[in-house]
Amino acid sequence: MVKSYESTRNPEIRASASEAVLKGIADDGGLYVMRDLEDKKVSINELLGKGYKEIAEIILGKMLDDFPEEKVKECVRNAYTNKFSREEITPLIQVGDNFILELFHGPTSAFKDVALSILPHLMTASYEMNNMKGEVIILTATSGDTGKAALEGFKDVEGTKIVVFYPEGGVSQVQKAQMATQEGKNTFVCSIIGNFDDAQTGVKKIFTNEEFNKELLKNNKVLSSANSINVGRLVPQIVYYFYAYIQLVDKKVISSGDKVNFAVPTGNFGNILAGYYAKALGLPVNKLICASNENNVLYDFIKTGVYNRNREFYKTISPSMDILVSSNLERLLYYLSGKNNALVKELMEELNSKGKYEITQDMWQLLNKDFYGGCVFKEDVLKTIKETFEKYGYLLDTHTAVAYKTMEDYKKETKDKTATIVLSTASPYKFTRSVYQALYGEAEEDEFTLMEKLFKNTKVEIPENLKNLQTKEIRHSHVCKVDEMKKFVISASEK
Repeated sequence: MVKSYESTRNPEIRASASEAVLKGIADDGGLYVMRDLEDKKVSINELLGKGYKEIAEIILGKMLDDFPEEKVKECVRNAYTNKFSREEITPLIQVGDNFILELFHGPTSAFKDVALSILPHLMTASYEMNNMKGEVIILTATSGDTGKAALEGFKDVEGTKIVVFYPEGGVSQVQKAQMATQEGKNTFVCSIIGNFDDAQTGVKKIFTNEEFNKELLKNNKVLSSANSINVGRLVPQIVYYFYAYIQLVDKKVISSGDKVNFAVPTGNFGNILAGYYAKALGLPVNKLICASNENNVLYDFIKTGVYNRNREFYKTISPSMDILVSSNLERLLYYLSGKNNALVKELMEELNSKGKYEITQDMWQLLNKDFYGGCVFKEDVLKTIKETFEKYGYLLDTHTAVAYKTMEDYKKETKDKTATIVLSTASPYKFTRSVYQALYGEAEEDEFTLMEKLFKNTKVEIPENLKNLQTKEIRHSHVCKVDEMKKFVISASEK
């Protein structure tokens, strides 16, 4: 078996792609990375004229290199046939001189659907390929969107249970309703008293608790993750970067081989990291524009080379980005350091013990070659939503607005004329209150009433999956402290 993945922290801990998908996180707490990415180049000309599914088969075939070709095709077909409201899966829309890649046409109206529609199929295939028996327990922390998309993806998938933790009071009313009303006999949801970083740290502790994992194994159960720390989540996200590029070529905006920029709203660094992987695989990317909100730890890191989570945590109107520990950054450190696992381990230990670390000058220069960092606060987010709608009739959600404004700031600062694609990560109706406020001022009504008002005023369609959410039965109402998370997982595993 080809073991082309290794832990970011130890080159001796190796796994095949299917094992990495199943495990989610390496035994030492590191993340799985492919060492020889440069051997996996994709020919852009080979992709010209191809649709989303065909491009997905090519990218997944390269990155999940122990999956048989037929198995990859089957997973792609099952994930993307009749599950999205647009045939293109991720359509590219022109807004002024810029382009917006809409990633929210899946079953939960968030970009996470693109990867989480295929992850259950990749996991089931991995299970068979590794001759496993028993049950996989998917354990996930969410800042809002991953939770619902994962619950929907794994709902009633045989041989799995899914447990989702989210911060109480840290998600929008719509996001909470989506998770609280989730159907499926294998779905378990619990809000925690704390923020997303508390939830994510709690989940990581459960993953690295040897005693607990041995106990599960005795009962034929293993833990896995649906967060973007899982390569099965990360790899499918690479696809839409290539597809966006091909759409620009098809529209004759650029010629094959021309460079493009991508502006990405990011908190956990997974979505933008997929863009970095796309560049490593041969996509002509000029700059990856990393957009942060008030929790601007990534902005400071790109500017200074110092990652410091010792700062105030803000609850913002773009809650999916309210994160101070960006898990996926560890993968980038691995590549920036020239695949120096020992250094990555050292930096992660510093983050754990001191809450901060500093990268070398060489790493920082490489970081700035590929990435530009910007941050946008509430007032400018609201202003951007209003201006973009008034000027172009296009309605941005609060996260996409952060990326759109960062892209505008980047262009102003650098005078860069390269074609730029903004990744739109959610429907504006997932954050109705803030979007409504941006256009018409503060309102007293609940988000569901505001949805109707926003639709009447803007004529922007409400996604089917968000209609009538408030009338659905509440199925999940558990709340726990961080130190009670393991107990909740045990209880779910026994049901």
